[in-house]
Amino acid sequence: MSEKRLSRARGDASPGERPLFTESIGKRLRVALDEDLGRGDITSEALIPATATAGAAIMARQSGVLCGLPLAPMLLGLVDERLQFEASSADGVRVERGDVLGTIRGPLRGILAAERTMLNLLQRASGIATLTAQYVAACEGTGAVIVDTRKTTPGWRDLEKYAVRIGGGRNHRMGLDDAVLIKDNHLDGGGLTAAEAVRRARQAAGDPAFIEVEVRTLDDLRAVLPAEPDIVMPDNFPVEQLREAVKIVKDHRGDRDRPLIEASGGVTLETVRSIALTGVDRIAVGALTHSAPALDIALDVVPKRG
Repeated sequence: MSEKRLSRARGDASPGERPLFTESIGKRLRVALDEDLGRGDITSEALIPATATAGAAIMARQSGVLCGLPLAPMLLGLVDERLQFEASSADGVRVERGDVLGTIRGPLRGILAAERTMLNLLQRASGIATLTAQYVAACEGTGAVIVDTRKTTPGWRDLEKYAVRIGGGRNHRMGLDDAVLIKDNHLDGGGLTAAEAVRRARQAAGDPAFIEVEVRTLDDLRAVLPAEPDIVMPDNFPVEQLREAVKIVKDHRGDRDRPLIEASGGVTLETVRSIALTGVDRIAVGALTHSAPALDIALDVVPKRG
């Protein structure tokens, strides 16, 4: 495997190579705001004078890993350019209940208009980072890395995969154009063996792309190894079969020049360490993005008339 393919297969790309703040982020923040504001905040317009200003604090009401804080000033600026934001923490920091994450000053109507959308994004991203950190901690010392999947919220994949990195995990492919992942539906639908599919994909994709293939049995694994995939994914294998799969792969080419082994399917916090101890290189966890509970974050306003 070329060094470039090996790096991509391992998930070594740095956050700078997969930026959160793409050109489209402002457009998506605007769409999120428009979804909530509609024709305007009729409650604040009825109760809050247009001249009222205030300070507000973004507070953690639950311990966890903070993520998404740089989105706050971007979103506030879209609501009202007069709103000023000062961060008191940073992405990747473990926060505790009662910690102030940042403060806002400016027109009160603007603060209230931005509040829910801002908190939704912070809570979602921080929840993913927190859950990822728990999976990473559960695998400490095993050598296995935690990777995400494409089971993300449509329109916010970059934020959710950024949150996985902030939590200490690594990104799998970002989309269908990013790498080859041959799954059972490709094999069944195309009438191909796994080895045939790997060879065909290699011819079409070329060397820079890594080729990953799902295997359903140990015999499938043995049959695909001569085709030299970059990653093999034993899907839904019990722990004992995973140990055997690791042995088969290492016996085929040795521990140095071999495919990476990625466990997948039904991984939980209760099972992830036993999976990691089998010797697999990567563990794909869909729950990081499809089932992470939001971290409880709130905004408290201190009114100031002016």
